[in-house]
Amino acid sequence: MSGLLVLDRRQTAAALRPDAVLDAVGRALVSVARDEVSVPPRIAALTPTGLLGAMPGYVPGLGLAAKLVTVTTDPRHPGRGFHRGLVALFDEHDGRALALVDGESLTEVRTAAVATRSALALAVRPGLGRVAVVGTGAQARAQLTLLATVCPEAEVTVAGRDPARAGAAAALYPGARVAADVEEAVRGADVVFCCTGATSPVVRREWLGPGVHVSSVGGSRGPELDPDTVRDAVLFAEWTGAATEPPPAGAHELQDLAPGRPVTLLGSVLDGAHPGRDGDALTVFKSTGHAALDVAAVRVAYDGALERGWGVHVDL
Repeated sequence: MSGLLVLDRRQTAAALRPDAVLDAVGRALVSVARDEVSVPPRIAALTPTGLLGAMPGYVPGLGLAAKLVTVTTDPRHPGRGFHRGLVALFDEHDGRALALVDGESLTEVRTAAVATRSALALAVRPGLGRVAVVGTGAQARAQLTLLATVCPEAEVTVAGRDPARAGAAAALYPGARVAADVEEAVRGADVVFCCTGATSPVVRREWLGPGVHVSSVGGSRGPELDPDTVRDAVLFAEWTGAATEPPPAGAHELQDLAPGRPVTLLGSVLDGAHPGRDGDALTVFKSTGHAALDVAAVRVAYDGALERGWGVHVDL
C-alpha cells in the first residue's frame, strides 16, 4: 500500500522486536563512529516545565528520519517527568514520508537497546552477572523488559524511591528483587543501569567495585553520576558531542572534562576498532540519545509493521 503509514503506541511497541532493534542500533552506532551519518546537534525550545527537542538524522542503509520530543516535569509528582513525541521516517532516496510512529515507546526501546549494547560490549561477566537497575519509571521498565528477553540469566535488583513502583518494575524481570535503597542495589553489582529523571547524582563512586560497568541513560535535567565516578571511569558515549556540546545535546556528567580526556565512541568498540574494556577498570557509558538511534528503531518499526499489515495508511 502507498501513503504514510501511521502506527499508534501499541503497534509501535509491538513492531520493535528486541533482536532487530539491538542489531539496528549496533549498526547505527558503528556508522556514527565511522562518521558516515548526517546528524546535526539536537536543538530545543525551552518552556517553564521542560523542552521540545528536534532530532533529524540520516544513516546510510537505515534511512532518513526526524523526531520531535517533549521532555517535561510531572506537576502532580515532583521529581518525575515525561518523554513524549513523534518520529517520522522518510525514503532516503526520494524524500517521501513513509511512516509516523509513537516517539515515546520508540525512545524507551531504543534507549534500553543502546544501554544493553554497551553493557554486553563492556561488562566483565558474560550474561552481565549481577545487575542493578536504578529507577522505576518508563525507561527503567523498558530496560527490565528488554533484559528479560536478551539476558534472562542475570541476577537483577531494582531500586527506586517508591517501594511499590520498584516492586511493579521488578515484576517485569522474572526473579528480580527490590533493594531497600540505591546503595544496596549498586554495591556488589557487575552492571548498573541508571534510568532516572535525576537532577543530582543518584550513584556514588564508593558504591562501585572494580570492573563494574555503568550505563547511564537518564539525567536530562541533571547528572545521574557523581563527579568521582566520572573522574575514575573509562568513558564511552554514542557521539563526541556528548562531551563537547552543552546540555540538552551533551551530557551533564561530561561537561568540563580535563583537556585531552578521552571519551570513546561505543561504535568503535562494536566495530572492533577499539578494544573496549581493559582489565578491572570502571567503565561508564553515558547516553544522551542520538538521532541515528531513532533512525535505526523507526526502520525496525516500519519494516515490522509492513510485514504484519499493521497501521493505517494516510495520503499526505
